[in-house]
Amino acid sequence: MPVRPASSEGAASVKTAVVHDFLLDLRGGERVFAALCNVWPEADIFTAVYDEAGTNGWFAGRRIHTSFLQRLRPSARNFRALLPLYPAAIEALDLSGYELVVSSSSAWAHGVICGPGTVHVSYCHNPFRYAWNDRDQTLARRRDPITRELLRAAFRRWRRWDWVAAQQTDRYVANSRTTQARIRQYFGRESNIVYPPVETRRFSPGHVDDHYALVSELMPHKQIDAAIAAFNRLRLPLVVVGAGPQAGRLRAAAGPTIQFTGRLPDGAVVEILRSARALIVTAVEEFGIASVEAQAAGRPVIARRGGGALETVIDGVTGCYWSGGPDELAKAILQFDDDAVDPHVCVRNASRFDTSRFSAGILSEVDAARAGHVESLQVERRPLPSTRLVRIAGRSAPRP
Repeated sequence: MPVRPASSEGAASVKTAVVHDFLLDLRGGERVFAALCNVWPEADIFTAVYDEAGTNGWFAGRRIHTSFLQRLRPSARNFRALLPLYPAAIEALDLSGYELVVSSSSAWAHGVICGPGTVHVSYCHNPFRYAWNDRDQTLARRRDPITRELLRAAFRRWRRWDWVAAQQTDRYVANSRTTQARIRQYFGRESNIVYPPVETRRFSPGHVDDHYALVSELMPHKQIDAAIAAFNRLRLPLVVVGAGPQAGRLRAAAGPTIQFTGRLPDGAVVEILRSARALIVTAVEEFGIASVEAQAAGRPVIARRGGGALETVIDGVTGCYWSGGPDELAKAILQFDDDAVDPHVCVRNASRFDTSRFSAGILSEVDAARAGHVESLQVERRPLPSTRLVRIAGRSAPRP
């Protein structure tokens, strides 16, 4: 879904900026952001860091503004090392003069500082998971007690920053009921749901082979090791599509029936999903774009019970749910009759999440935010003291 470049024809009357956490590769969040950019083709793009090659040129031709962290030229492999600096980087972005700001946030993009006359609508993929819903698991993975305590303190500061930032946003839009509940619990804010856009028309049913598919970023919270263990026991073919810091460990644990492809072009992913017996989902996803894509290709989903799967997969019709560990996943795979699934029912279910519905939904939310915006009630937000020194240092540092 490459974004359309800005053009002088038909320019919007409202000066608009769209903001994303980072643009270094193409994952689910970046695909949603590309759809946002297409809703506002004239908008300026703001992000902490940007890599044109890593994003396959999808955003080339747009006016892109980055933070001082861009000077360090981070990549998708090492950008996490700069984690403590991102709140300061996002606050340093100059959004003065914009009438509308639409942020796409799974971490810090919702923390941009807008002027009192600006309407800010934030599309939330999930509040920053490592500081909120995945905090305890993240800390438990750190064996060094000193590192664990330092990280605990950092998360405490981040949560305080996150909450303050959340109070300055005019309107939140959630990608699922799970995210909606977290926005309410963590930020004390209400939100409406607009499901992420899925290019369902790229997919269609086809010939089915013997393999199962797993499409995911290879991160600890994705719990892909459950699938590796289950398929090692079942000795059934599994194709794992994706990359990430867990790739080496997962490859080392995988048996001969498991194949790792790394990241693939969209067309190759379409073919793998279309020909798979089923898509395997091992984590509770906030939404789960791959689950909808699999159904658009006519294939069922065997998903961990919870999260977005409860909204996108019809249990016993377009897939099934499982809970527990590798044994329970293996049992679900053996018990689920994928031959009995009607591909056309899967396709019909996936059509509920097509890109056109997303565009209409997000425009409606922005219109409501602008109609309800009361400038006189807006309070100017200043950067938190903990980020001011970093901002000053970033602005004064010499450019390479």
